[in-house]
Amino acid sequence: MNPERTENIISEAVAMPALTPTAPMPKRPSASARKKMHKRGRNEGTIYQRSDGRWCAAVDLGWENGKRKRKYLYGSTRAEVAEQMTKVLREKAQGLPVSVERQTVGHFLEDWLEQSVRPRVRPRTFESWRLIVRRHIVPALGSLSLQKLSPQNVRTLLNRKLADGLSAQTVRHIRTVLRRALGEAVKFGLIVRNSAALVDGPRIPHHEIHPFTPEEARRFLDAARGERLEALYSVALAVGVRRGEALGLRWQDVDFDRRVLTAVQRVNGKLRFLEPKTERSRRTLSVPDTVVAALRTHRIRQLEERLAAGRRWQDFGLVFATRVGTPLEPRNVHRDFKRILVKAGVPDQRFHDLRHAAASLLLAQGVSPRVVMELLGHSRIGITMDTYSHVIPSLMREAADKMDQILAGGSEATVG
Repeated sequence: MNPERTENIISEAVAMPALTPTAPMPKRPSASARKKMHKRGRNEGTIYQRSDGRWCAAVDLGWENGKRKRKYLYGSTRAEVAEQMTKVLREKAQGLPVSVERQTVGHFLEDWLEQSVRPRVRPRTFESWRLIVRRHIVPALGSLSLQKLSPQNVRTLLNRKLADGLSAQTVRHIRTVLRRALGEAVKFGLIVRNSAALVDGPRIPHHEIHPFTPEEARRFLDAARGERLEALYSVALAVGVRRGEALGLRWQDVDFDRRVLTAVQRVNGKLRFLEPKTERSRRTLSVPDTVVAALRTHRIRQLEERLAAGRRWQDFGLVFATRVGTPLEPRNVHRDFKRILVKAGVPDQRFHDLRHAAASLLLAQGVSPRVVMELLGHSRIGITMDTYSHVIPSLMREAADKMDQILAGGSEATVG
């Protein structure tokens, strides 16, 4: 071989880049390795297919009262439940409440009563609502899932209670309590709709009020004149206070110089002192001179009774009290009131009808419904007008007569 050619071949070989070994192809991971790669972390939820072909997702919500809580989601495809689970996990991460489908209506209502109702309402209201929940709602709906409660379930409950003989007013109250509770469930994101709000309550028959006429009112007060509780009946008929408000009235709430009294407390059937029924019930009322005179006479009579009672007197500061200063029993007032009705020869009434008589007489005399609303402590003028709708025809007649006078007067002025 030519030495020169040999030298060229060697030079080209030295100049060529070194060959690098080819990188080995990655191996396919085993089945167990792939399972570990796709396995969700702790508390991220699980998705699996059930034997019936449906897909299910289970989300761990942690522990509560020693029991593990899980949220189960169902769908026809894996993608469907995966989307639902993502939403639930996002709500959980944001601190939003996540409902558990197995929470029953009964469990939710008991929690609502203790956590939301008891701290915010008066004891008597709480007891009333709890009685409605336990006696009427839970036996019928308590075992149902909260999320599955439907308007049809609520409608069936209300219809059944009417069939059992409950009054329309009571059934409407049942619906009101359930609607309030479910409203909070909607606000907390536990359910998406308020089934009780979608159902109409029963119609309440209108009971027409037959209060005293002016002549009957005068006969009643004449019959009460000189009686021990004359001032009580005068106050109730003149300014329309409720019986509990009148029995809770204290002397410190009466201003003789300004001729006003203030309703700041009431007495219930168990002789407990309570706050007024509503915030609007806490009101200051102007009283007529005739009532001021009756209260002054009553004050003198009570001072004489206090002297006679001696150490037996218990000073509650009440305007209307027993002969030893303690609160009057409502049933005793009821009996005395009925006796005065018979003595006066007027139609039978309830003590509460004195309140209706006060409003009706004032409206009939042309007093503004707004003033009557404030006097009675109603929260809305609609309540006043609906309650005393029997007075409206006479008011309309009076308005027509006044308009006739205006138009006739205008016509005469034009002609002249």
